[in-house]
Amino acid sequence: MTTPPGLDADSLNATLEFGNAPRLIDVRTPAEFETVHIPGSYNVPLDLLHEHRSEIIGHLSEEVVVVCRSGQRATTAEKALRESGLTNVHILDGGITAWQNKGFEVSRGTPRWDLERQVRLVAGLIVLVAVVASIVVPGLKWVAAVLGAGLTIAALTDTCAMGMALARLPYNRGPSCSADAVVAELARANTK
Repeated sequence: MTTPPGLDADSLNATLEFGNAPRLIDVRTPAEFETVHIPGSYNVPLDLLHEHRSEIIGHLSEEVVVVCRSGQRATTAEKALRESGLTNVHILDGGITAWQNKGFEVSRGTPRWDLERQVRLVAGLIVLVAVVASIVVPGLKWVAAVLGAGLTIAALTDTCAMGMALARLPYNRGPSCSADAVVAELARANTK
């Protein structure tokens, strides 16, 4: 099975304007989605997609384009959907960032920090506090070392445990984040 090439922002925009519009599945957190998203897209957070993909793919019969901030989470989602039997999946190359850089239409809501920025803040604060506190308690320097090792592993494996944990915080969640709400929204779209 070969993964189809990603879809660049120009091609997706042309498809949305002139062709049969694909189903846009945005796998960012509800907070990120609320901040900015492509009009007509559906928010299906990555962790929810993993847990309920068999229910979700039952409502995805047309072409599907997976969107995230830059492409990493979309790649993970695309793989999960393919493993569940969905073959008509594409990834928006460069994610919402590339879409916005091209100046294409977006819907905006309450601004919130994206997950990557939150990870940088939390990791930086942990290292800073551990190093400063190690002046008093020398063993705390190892907290910074462990975090550095964790970030290295995250880069090598292209995963982020801290990001997945932060995605579950109330700040990054929304009322429409349940599997039932997502499936109901996808089902309503199929009846239109």
